[in-house]
Amino acid sequence: MAIKVGDEVAVMATVLKRVTEDRVSVSIPGLPHSVIDPATRLTRGQATELSGDVTRIDGDKVTVSLGTMVTVNPDKVRVVQSHVPRERRGLGM
Repeated sequence: MAIKVGDEVAVMATVLKRVTEDRVSVSIPGLPHSVIDPATRLTRGQATELSGDVTRIDGDKVTVSLGTMVTVNPDKVRVVQSHVPRERRGLGM
């Protein structure tokens, strides 16, 4: 399945450390980021899946909105829900 702008995708991340009570630092295929984790108690080394919408596709890179924009290789994302554009209606006269 080809990835399109607007698709909801999931990116695997590994927890690096807990930064504060409600925030953890994660590695998203080699890129360190800090994300909010209020509901669960993630620990160092644990894998977690972050989901967001595809905002841009540039050849061999996909940009995903995960609260912050993250650019990764397409093989690092999994399509959760494919975006289906709304049907456009013509002007009826």
